[in-house]
Amino acid sequence: MNKKHMAAYAAVAAMFGVMGALVAINKKEPSPQTTAYAPTGGKPHTAVGQLFAQSLNDLEGKPQALSQWQGKPLLVNFWATWCAPCVQEMPELSALAGEDGGKRFNVIGIGIDSPSAMAEFATKLKIAYPLYVGGMGGTELSRGFGNTAGGLPYTVLIGADGQVRKTYLGKLKFDELRADLAKLNG
Repeated sequence: MNKKHMAAYAAVAAMFGVMGALVAINKKEPSPQTTAYAPTGGKPHTAVGQLFAQSLNDLEGKPQALSQWQGKPLLVNFWATWCAPCVQEMPELSALAGEDGGKRFNVIGIGIDSPSAMAEFATKLKIAYPLYVGGMGGTELSRGFGNTAGGLPYTVLIGADGQVRKTYLGKLKFDELRADLAKLNG
């Protein structure tokens, strides 16, 4: 191939890249799908029991028992560094967790990602809540909460009683989340 052909291919590739970026910028984001769970007569949901039975590594590689969050209102966010809506919502989720400081609820993140990518990301964005490395096992955990497609981000609101109050598939709408958190503690 000569230099003229190579330059033409590069120009066409760049044009498609720009067109793809413009489509992505102008694309309207779908509303997150939410699911409310039926009460289980005061018993924790099975998926909650499975969550609290887990021990996952933190970003320093130390195993952490998720049972430490049992008995407290908890927001569990399943995410990945390669997931654009996850990355977009995390700064606001981190600010929300930082505002509350665990007084009314706690936030944890379970990454479906490599420990090194998660650590680099968390350091860069200064995430204010604990992050745990779930890997592909994290996808299975989220499926237990009704995330049958394994989509991300996927967030689960759990009451102090172990009841799943609501799940959110897609980028969080923070007005809705704040209203749900107020009901949880009201």
